[in-house]
Formats: sequence, C-alpha cells, structure tokens
Amino acid sequence: MALISKKYYNRDLSWLRFNHRVLQEAADKSNPLYDRIKFLAIFSSNLDEFFKVRVSDIRKIKDLDKSLRKKLITKPNKLLKKIKKQVLLQQEEFGELFNQQIIPDLKKEGIQLVYCEDFSVSQKKIAQEYYKEHLESKLTLGIVTDGDHENIFIENEELYLTTLLDTNELIVVKIPSETPRFISFPIEEGIHYITFVDDILKYNLSKFYAQSDISSFHSIKISRDAELYIDNEYSGDLLTKIKDSLSNRDTGQVTRVLIDNTMPLELLNAIKKILDVNETDISEGGRYHNFKDFFGFPNPTNKKLVEDAIAPIRDQSLLGFSNMFDAISKKDRLFYYPYESFQDVIRLAQEAATDKNVTKIKVTLYRIAKQSGIADALLLAAKNGKEVFVFIETKARFDEENNIRWGKILENHGAKVTYSYAGIKVHSKILLIERLENKQTVRYSYISTGNFNEKTAKIYTDFGLMTANKDITSELSQVFQLLERTIIIPKTKKLLISPFTTRNTFKKLIETEIENAKKGQEAYIILKMNSLQDPKMIDLLYDANNAGVKIRLIVRGICCLVPGIPGQSEHIYITSIVDRFLEHGRVYIFANSGKEKMYIGSADWMTRNLDHRIEVITPILDIDVYSKIRAMIQLQLDDTVKARVINEDQNNIYVNSTQVLRSQLETIEKIKNLTITTD
Repeated sequence: MALISKKYYNRDLSWLRFNHRVLQEAADKSNPLYDRIKFLAIFSSNLDEFFKVRVSDIRKIKDLDKSLRKKLITKPNKLLKKIKKQVLLQQEEFGELFNQQIIPDLKKEGIQLVYCEDFSVSQKKIAQEYYKEHLESKLTLGIVTDGDHENIFIENEELYLTTLLDTNELIVVKIPSETPRFISFPIEEGIHYITFVDDILKYNLSKFYAQSDISSFHSIKISRDAELYIDNEYSGDLLTKIKDSLSNRDTGQVTRVLIDNTMPLELLNAIKKILDVNETDISEGGRYHNFKDFFGFPNPTNKKLVEDAIAPIRDQSLLGFSNMFDAISKKDRLFYYPYESFQDVIRLAQEAATDKNVTKIKVTLYRIAKQSGIADALLLAAKNGKEVFVFIETKARFDEENNIRWGKILENHGAKVTYSYAGIKVHSKILLIERLENKQTVRYSYISTGNFNEKTAKIYTDFGLMTANKDITSELSQVFQLLERTIIIPKTKKLLISPFTTRNTFKKLIETEIENAKKGQEAYIILKMNSLQDPKMIDLLYDANNAGVKIRLIVRGICCLVPGIPGQSEHIYITSIVDRFLEHGRVYIFANSGKEKMYIGSADWMTRNLDHRIEVITPILDIDVYSKIRAMIQLQLDDTVKARVINEDQNNIYVNSTQVLRSQLETIEKIKNLTITTD
C-alpha cells in the first residue's frame, strides 16, 4: 500500500525514499567497488542526521498539548511507526547488500574482512599487542550493578560494546573514537586481511568480562537531538545562545538506539532501562555501526577500485583577460561545478582584495571550508583597507562552530561581520564588489546555487553566475543593505528575494502558464531542485496540471507532490538523479509563450526557503549562459542510467529506456565542447 495521502506524500517518508536511492547506488555493480562502499557510508551518515534532526522534531510534537495534537494532519506516533518500519526495511537491505555483495566482492579483489572469532594464531597475537599499545589506556568503562546507572552516560554518535555478565552486571565500553576504525593485518597467502577495531576490543575484553565468550559482546550507538531550538528566539545575544547551545547536542534527548540485531532480550532490557527509552526508540542494525567510517576504508591493493577523478575545467576564454573585472564587463560568466573549476571565484576575490580601485567587498557565508581561499582573500582585502562586509550564518546546521570561528578571525582583521538574524536564516550565496572606474562606482556580482566552499564545489553540482548587469548588481546591493540593516524591504524587479518576492513571482509565472494553456498555447514548466514540499506551490502545480500545462520536474530529495493522479497530476513527470556528484543546483524554467524565462538560485520550494529564509534567485539574461544551462538541464531530463521515476509510491524504479544516457558523464564531455563567446 502506498504511504501517501491523496494529494501529498509525507516529507519525512519521502526523505527516506531519497536515502534509499543512495543505497541503490551502493547496490549498483556498474559503480566501482570502493564507490559503492562510499555510498554505504553516505547512506549511514544521512540516516544519523535524520534521526538527530527530523525525528527529534517529530518527537517534540508529542510534547504538545493533546488538544493541539488532535488538529495535526500527521499524527507523530503513527509517523514514527512508519519511519521505524521503513528504516528497518532499509537496514535489512543494507545488511544483505554488505554481507552478500560487498564482502564477497572485496574478497575477489584480495581484501578480506576478518571477524575476531576467525582470527588466526598470528592475528590473535597482533590483536593482543594492538590492544595493549593503543586501546587499553584509552578505554572508558561503565559497570551497572543492581540497577545503579548514575555513572553511565552514552555519548551521542559514539560506539560502544556492551555485555551482561552472569552476575547481572552490565558492562558498557566506549570504543575510543581517536583510534582508526580499521586495522590491517599482514598479508597471508596473497590476501589482505582487515578487521574492525571493534573486533580487536571484543577479542581482548572477552578474556576479562564475558567468560571468554566473544559473541556475548554487542554493539550499541545512540543518536541524540541535534536541534539548537533557537530559531524563534528574538531576545538576547543570538550568537552567544548558539555557542552555549552547541554542547546540548552531546546531551540531548535520545532519538534512536541502534543495536546489534543479535542482542539478547535481557541485555536489551537493561540498555532500555539505563537510557530510559522504549521499543519505539530501538532500531535493529547489524554487527557494526557508524558505517560512515567507511569513507576511510583502506585499500591495501594497488588496484583501481574507484571511478576516475575528473579535472575541473578552467574557462579558457578568461585567460585572455588581465583581470576578472574586464572579463565580467565583457559578458556574463557562468560556472558549473564540479565540472568547472571554483578557482575563478577565488581569483575574483583575490583580485578584488588587491585591486587598488576596489572599495567594497560584501559576501554572505553559509558553509565555509575550514581552509578557505575565499576567507583568506577577505582577510587580505581588509588588511589592504577595503571595506569588507561579511554576513555569517551561524545557524547553518553542523557548521556553526566553524562559521563562528571564521567570523571572529575576519572581525579581528578589520572586516565588519554580522551574524544570524533571530527567526530567519540567510541562505543566499552572494558576493558584491564595488569598484571605481572613471570616477564612477561599478558593481560586480556573483550569485550561486551553492556555497563559497572549495571542498563541496568538488562534489556538489552547482551553478555560479558572475555579472556586471546594472539592474542585477543594483538590486543585489539592496540585499546587502537589508543584511546591514539600513533598509527593511528591498525593492526589486529582476531578482527574486525571499521572503519578499519569491513566492509571489513564482505564483505569477505558473499562473501565466495556466492562462497560456487555456488559450491553446504551448505551456510548460521545468524545475530542478533539491526538495519540493510547500503545499501552496504544489497546489499551484496541480492547478497547472489540470489546465493542461506540461510539467517536468527533477527533484533530488524530498518530493511531497504526488504525480500521475488523474484530475490532479497526470501531466506531471518527475525524476530524481543520484550519481557520483550530489545534484544541488536549482533551476526554474517557464515556457512564457515561446520566450522561455529561466532563473537560478539558492531556494528550494520548501516553505522555509520561500517564507523564512533570505534567498536570492536571479534571472538568466545572457543568451550564452542561458544556452549552457539549458543544455545541462536537457541532459538531466534525458538521463536513463541514474534517474529514478518519482511515482505515486516512490518505490524508486529506474527510468525504463533503450537509450543509454548518464547525464553526469555526458556533462563532462559537453562542458569540454561548450564555448562561450567573448564578443
């Protein structure tokens, strides 16, 4: 039976279906072996965050007054049960994939995972020596006697081994997180043997605490509430509140207890008691947890077991310009990461920092790399006497500490730094440079779908636009005035700015397509985004469907729209692409009576992006830039290898076609052949 209501698919269940698409990549044997292992790690990491954030939110709903809960469309207890059911099915699929495919495929490559009960004599000796030298002094040990567990605290996302002795004493041992997860043994008969540090511990601990029974030790990991719960606080120092709240993630409410599925009932009951959790909170996993550690799984062979890296292409037309300002003045410049290099964005920032005619640099930073060429350029600009304004979003989840660190560094070097607003996030990815040319101020802007982050620019697909268009740069200047709190509402005609004009502009664009369809004109909408959740926007797409507008969507993650329903969405076709790079760009295209309108920006069609975040979306006005984006989107529309159909049941069936087109691979070739004119 489908998990949907008649009109909408639940966002959390839809997100789980997205994570299942990640798991499908691990199962896809056309992917190299170590890339498949990487997808297992991504799946595991994604699921951890889901429990720390989304499940925490759902559990908070349970704390509402009963009369309020009755008014909710989604009942939290029912939803948690559905989530648990889906997660259990995926965990079973994960375990079967790992044990029945990945481990045998590793063995074919001469790599064998060895469990502690299968250690050879020499491996046992090494395990004992490793324990003595690297583990014994670092162990955190808890013993529960007669139900007294005051001295026991299970840390968030840490790994533990636990056993119940015949004396009814509960032993809880933390696996030291600072030690490597994987230990390599010497080669035996051409086989590379690798074991988990968990097994090294099990082998040694069994001698002391479990009557020499290795199998009596079982893995446990918990996830705790990771929300800071400060979004709607309007009093006091928000930055201080964020700093003070970060430690709460380590002590927050338990949202999931992940156990070894062979754990005996007596041991499980003891664990439930010390954590004060019930059956709803328990998730059964396999022998090992924290599969995100497989990002670092060693490859002791010299074999090529990963997909070839791509070398990002530099725009050759830029090499003919002595500086980026001349290049942007000539025409708009578009960059498509990771196929094209992020270095030209850093080049622009560096040139702005040293150019004697540049007076001001303004930027929003949402997720900053720990080692950041952009931040270094801003520091240099401040040192050189430029007016540098930086808006730091300190509520970018899990990047708060790093963002605050960079904010303080920039402040200390003379930049003007403003931190998060209460009640709203600044999610836009924008840069504005002011330069004196012939005694006139000329503005240059950069508007992107992705962060100023060199690391993610190598693995996320994003568009970044550089332009000196006076309308765009003038309106972007207003956005920064808003962030600097010198104006309250920006007045824009070209840019779409959330929460001011984005929703209404998209509404009008959809309504135009509806009217054109009713007139018998060609009418269509093409949208690419990460998530589609907002009910009002979905209803508008349903209205467009019923008017005969053809709607084609590419939605990577959450999709609450239910396609293929007669009288509701039969003209809506949706696919989702999951491949080696994370599809992150947002593109919005409207037929507009044969004169297509195209926009790119930072906003998904989620209520938070439209109404509760500052987002910037730009129209594409340059014909060459438009053609380039349109060609890239067409490849994704035509993908028949990595695209899954989002249907009524969201069961992740692959596109069925005799044609073979993998859009990310085709994009690499397309980018090599595309030339943007410079005249």
